Amino acid sequence: MASRFVERSAAFFPHLWTLISRPFLFLWTRLLRKGSFDSPRLPEARVIPRDQHTISRKDISRAALNVLYGLHKGGFEAYLVGGCLRDLLCGRQPKDFDVVTDATPDEVHRLFKRSRIIGRRFQIVHVRFGREIIEVSTFRAFQRDDMNDDQHLAHEETGLVLRDNAWGSIEEDALRRDFTVNALYYNIADFALYDFVQSRRDIERGVLRLIGDPEQRYREDPVRMLRAARFAAKLGFEPDRATAEPIPRLAELLLQVPPARLFDEVLKLFLSGHARASYQELRELGLFPFLFPETDLCLQGDQGETWEAMILAAMDNTDARLAEDKPVTPAFILAVLLWPVVTARLDKYRADGVPPAPALHKAASWALDQQIQHTAVPRRFSTVMREMWDLQQRLPRRGGKRADTLLQHPRFRAAYDFLLLREQAGEIRAGLGAWWTRYQQVDEQERYAMTQALGPNQGAGGDGGGGNNGGGRRRRRRRGGRSSSSNQG
Repeated sequence: MASRFVERSAAFFPHLWTLISRPFLFLWTRLLRKGSFDSPRLPEARVIPRDQHTISRKDISRAALNVLYGLHKGGFEAYLVGGCLRDLLCGRQPKDFDVVTDATPDEVHRLFKRSRIIGRRFQIVHVRFGREIIEVSTFRAFQRDDMNDDQHLAHEETGLVLRDNAWGSIEEDALRRDFTVNALYYNIADFALYDFVQSRRDIERGVLRLIGDPEQRYREDPVRMLRAARFAAKLGFEPDRATAEPIPRLAELLLQVPPARLFDEVLKLFLSGHARASYQELRELGLFPFLFPETDLCLQGDQGETWEAMILAAMDNTDARLAEDKPVTPAFILAVLLWPVVTARLDKYRADGVPPAPALHKAASWALDQQIQHTAVPRRFSTVMREMWDLQQRLPRRGGKRADTLLQHPRFRAAYDFLLLREQAGEIRAGLGAWWTRYQQVDEQERYAMTQALGPNQGAGGDGGGGNNGGGRRRRRRRGGRSSSSNQG
């Protein structure tokens, strides 16, 4: 009877019930924590008052402030957390603002009309204000025996966390963060910073330090190793010895991570304005072979220096475009990263007597099939990559109306940039790129003169695709006469 009355009371007075029950639940969970031998000692916050830090509300987005004040007004704790505070202290403009609270996802959802709960492994709430989305998460608890309920927590034998929706306190939440530089909290109630793990000191010193036992944390979520590489590249911070040492020997744990999730991490690594530094960190920490294994094998081969020069040039090109607010596409950087694999396979098929166009098609399919086992490449990008690779065989054939036709191709510009990178790295001899550069700059009459000057073979030759000289399909005559063909190389 009593339990039924409680349920009915909660249904009729949800907000009142929350206010009444929350202090008792909080006290009860604190008592449980004190009795648990699995829980590490909780840290005390170093409170940095408003007059001792540089973070101001005028630097925080209006949407984030609305969420913070909405939670505070609803009787909940509300903090900004993580990368946004780190970036503000480093003099950078944050791309987004994350909020953390003691309210559960259901409570947050009830508080904000334009919100929705997402995620299974980690439940969070997205609150929408116009075109901006603020991510709100609940304080996370430790993985303790008393909370080992399949409804909240699931593990693999390797230590990988599969699902984790156990709620805790701000102290526990701070220890559950990955790196100290991401574990600062800004309290909307008093505008102070709450520092549990010497976050501010590490930010000022430029040190990247993992919270807790590094090996255990990497086993819980192997993607943390990629995050270590990304933050080191983005911030220019140096990982401390304890953080960096286990990564090379634990890198194979990335094989447990779904390829779709690794693809998202690859985009963050290479399309955030620090692609070259990210690539170098991945190579130094031994992570690159588990993201692009076939490419890594090519980098160890005879043409390794050439391929690395091309990859680094592509990274620099991507970083420069982002710095100038120019658009970039994942297809371009992925096409460059997989080009060594495509050309190696293409040479094998050509040696077996397969004509250039079918050989390239088979090589591209093989390279993509191998890659998606590690980092899933969506079809919308792989299709563009195939077109860019195909155009490398077609760009040398410029005679007649071919040049004008190629110029109108929707992937011409990307393929042209790709060609310039190949020449810059020394994979193919220079000259073709300069021809196409001039062709785009002159008028129609001069273009006609350029194509006429190519000679009798009409520009069918040239080293255009992975060591092949263009090549084209044979056209049969109706009556068994001699077939005419372009230069096969």
